[in-house]
Amino acid sequence: MFSIFPFLKPLIHITLIIRMAKRDVSSRYRGSILGLLWSVITPILMLAIYTFVFSEIFKVRWGGLDYGPGEFALRLFSGLIVFNFFSENINRSPNLILENTSFVKKVVFPLEILPVTATLSALFSAMTSTGVLLIGLLLIGKLPGWPIFCLPLIWIPFVFLTWGFSWFLSGLGVYLRDLRHIVATGVTILLFLSPIFYPVSALPESMRRIIYLNPLTFFIEQNRAIFIENRPPETIPLIVAAAGACFSAAIGYRLFEKMKKGFADVI
Repeated sequence: MFSIFPFLKPLIHITLIIRMAKRDVSSRYRGSILGLLWSVITPILMLAIYTFVFSEIFKVRWGGLDYGPGEFALRLFSGLIVFNFFSENINRSPNLILENTSFVKKVVFPLEILPVTATLSALFSAMTSTGVLLIGLLLIGKLPGWPIFCLPLIWIPFVFLTWGFSWFLSGLGVYLRDLRHIVATGVTILLFLSPIFYPVSALPESMRRIIYLNPLTFFIEQNRAIFIENRPPETIPLIVAAAGACFSAAIGYRLFEKMKKGFADVI
């Protein structure tokens, strides 16, 4: 399997990855009164704010249709779950090795698991946000049907895609210290080039081509289709997206393996 999917090699250390991810999640809320409850409170507050701002202040309609404030907010929120997962990983990546320099000096430590650990930690946040999304759908009487079982078909390739970018950026960040600022700006631009606040169908044909170049577009649209529109993923686009995600992961992993040979000299 590793010869076909070399980027899966870090999963040999899955026990260590899970242990480090748990430590990472708990460290976020260490010292706070509410602790892990913040992982639930934060997405609830954000959902409430988006509902109020876009449906009450701006009176925005999704694709020109009036779905009501509740469904509009959930459509937006389902896209944000995907984007926030990706952006959390990408924003952390340039400093990931620099924040763990003690591991660089340990010859036996597998540095390639650090981006995987960060991804697993971000996945925890995505899962809690998804729980909030399901509660919101329940409140408006619109629970997803059987297509929800197709969710792994979307998220597994999406995780692979994220790994690819994370490996590349975490390796490059050791050599290019300004990378974190470049990435932060790029992620902000990516937010508005992603179909989060609008459907792709509402855009002119010329703009749609640009939006579809965004690797997040497919995953945002399909996540929304499963939860909000009760539709399974489209087969051909899914195969193309999965192949692209595996290619991203393989290239990112290979580049990281090459770059990490010089980490000790630079750090």
